[in-house]
Amino acid sequence: MNNDYASAMTRRTILQSALGFGALAMNGIMASEQHGLPDGQPHFTPKAKRVIWLFMRGGVSHMESFDPKPELTKYAGKSIAETPYQDVLDPAKIRKLRIPIKGDGNGHTRNKIFPLQTGFQKYGESGIEVSDWFPNIGSCADDIAFVRSMWTSDNNHGAQVQFHSGRHFLDPRVPTIGAWINYGLGSLSDNLPQFINIGPRFFDKKDAHYLGPAYEAVNLKIDPRNPLDYAKPTNGMTPADQLKNLNLTNKLNRLAAEQYPLDPVIEARMKSYELAYRMQTAVPDALDFSQESEKTQKLYGLDQNETRAFGQQLLAARRLSERGVRFIQIMHGDGAAGAWDNHSGLKKGHTKLSRQVDLPTAGLLKDMKQRGLLKDTIVVFATEFGRTPGSQGADGRDHHAFGFSVWMAGAGLKGGVTHGATDELGYHAVEDPHYVTDIHATINHLMGINPRRLEVPGHKRLDRDYGHVIRDILA
Repeated sequence: MNNDYASAMTRRTILQSALGFGALAMNGIMASEQHGLPDGQPHFTPKAKRVIWLFMRGGVSHMESFDPKPELTKYAGKSIAETPYQDVLDPAKIRKLRIPIKGDGNGHTRNKIFPLQTGFQKYGESGIEVSDWFPNIGSCADDIAFVRSMWTSDNNHGAQVQFHSGRHFLDPRVPTIGAWINYGLGSLSDNLPQFINIGPRFFDKKDAHYLGPAYEAVNLKIDPRNPLDYAKPTNGMTPADQLKNLNLTNKLNRLAAEQYPLDPVIEARMKSYELAYRMQTAVPDALDFSQESEKTQKLYGLDQNETRAFGQQLLAARRLSERGVRFIQIMHGDGAAGAWDNHSGLKKGHTKLSRQVDLPTAGLLKDMKQRGLLKDTIVVFATEFGRTPGSQGADGRDHHAFGFSVWMAGAGLKGGVTHGATDELGYHAVEDPHYVTDIHATINHLMGINPRRLEVPGHKRLDRDYGHVIRDILA
């Protein structure tokens, strides 16, 4: 066996037995072995330090959340061709939108228009209308920028991959927005990872891809006793034993550093091992909600069965963000497609799901704001696509990629504004349409990142991958 390889294997074996974080530390090693890494500094003065990314898996109906379309109720039971708005299907008009899609997706224009399943109320000084399924988010409307003109090109749930990466599910995998933030910026914490994922994933369980595993999300469970895989030491080792093995590992690395003084990998190895050790204390502490007041726990809905699970995730997000985690990605909606995929029973399904997320999401915004954290944090509420104006079956809506809604709040963003619009039936994004990477571009801009300066040799990014900053919603 090669001596260098044997030495490396010895250190890896020690790490795995002592810390139980072998994968994490190896990520650090692999990152350090890459060439031409960013220096961790923003390219220009940032407005934001961190991102909390809330993603509703399955496709939230834009028309029953943040983009009211009363004409759906007025013309319920008719086909689009039987309404005054049949021109939404005009191919010439569709081409002018510069959305590269053809026809009507899956023939759903022939389906009968399905009436709105909930009402809307105006909120705040802005008077923005939000559906009755999201009254608590509505109460925060003056702090939110609603983008009502999103579009994507995947009409199936691979669009979850596309929303995060900008590439179609059938294309080769590329890094996601969270991985790029992790890659481009330096750490805010010596004790916690840069990028955390909470919640279910199905179509693509990786983020970094060609950036390398160092920039993957660390998957976190909301369980202070066992929040991370391999977080507990093996073989019943005590903390004192772990520390001894960590010191031995670092001693071996220092000896190697003396033998190879120009090798930059050695210091990275020691740092990654030490991070793995510190995380065993820092992560459970961040998830110790007993440190929070009863009032704060109630704000997130921890006192109610239907809101407790998501509320715990969002309270964890706040605690992790204030401790220095850069990008916290929270996925809501279990199942392969995602629970929001209500092809039937839309009213029942969306009512249940919105009750799970509405109060905790508003609690997060209010808590972040009162603590001063919203001034340098971006909160995103997104989904992969919307739902069709027409019915599917008797009481549901199908997938709809041509127009849907996303909202953002926090650092560098206007509050109490709507941007873009779909047509009267919610079919196409007709005013200021935005492809999904425009959200990425806006986040990068607010974080002080020029994504074109993060290019990796040998990997060509498409122009659409970079997106365009949505400047109308910037403060």
